[in-house]
Amino acid sequence: MTIWIDNRTEERFSKELEEAVKQAAAEALRYENFAEECEISVSIVDNEEIRQINRQFRNIDKATDVLSFPMLTFQEGEQAERNEDGEILLGDIIISLERAREQAAEYGHSLKREIAFLTAHSMLHLLGYDHMTPEEEEEMFRRQKEILLLAGFPRE
Repeated sequence: MTIWIDNRTEERFSKELEEAVKQAAAEALRYENFAEECEISVSIVDNEEIRQINRQFRNIDKATDVLSFPMLTFQEGEQAERNEDGEILLGDIIISLERAREQAAEYGHSLKREIAFLTAHSMLHLLGYDHMTPEEEEEMFRRQKEILLLAGFPRE
């Protein structure tokens, strides 16, 4: 698995936070039995940039914590795009570091745990899950909780 992390903020994104992203992403793939080698792009942005992206792609003019842009629909017969190394291009994750920091304080846990949570949540989107109905939301939230526990990021 290749994970590209692009910090587009003025803030430092520590090696510890990078490892949390990698650990949560790897555990999500293991949990979902996704055995194919894949590439994931993770952009770390501020609230203003994520607001602009949210407005451009979702017509929602406000900052959010994380956005996911899957490359696969997981429909039968779909041919996945691959990079030059043959890895499946799974998709893009965009995390607002600013919002993650706010939410970590709000929920009373570490920034590392919040970054792992946002990564696990977004990985499930990249793997075909959504939370548009109460049933989907319950299923997705159960999966992300189990992924975080397995990855060593329990609720603090």
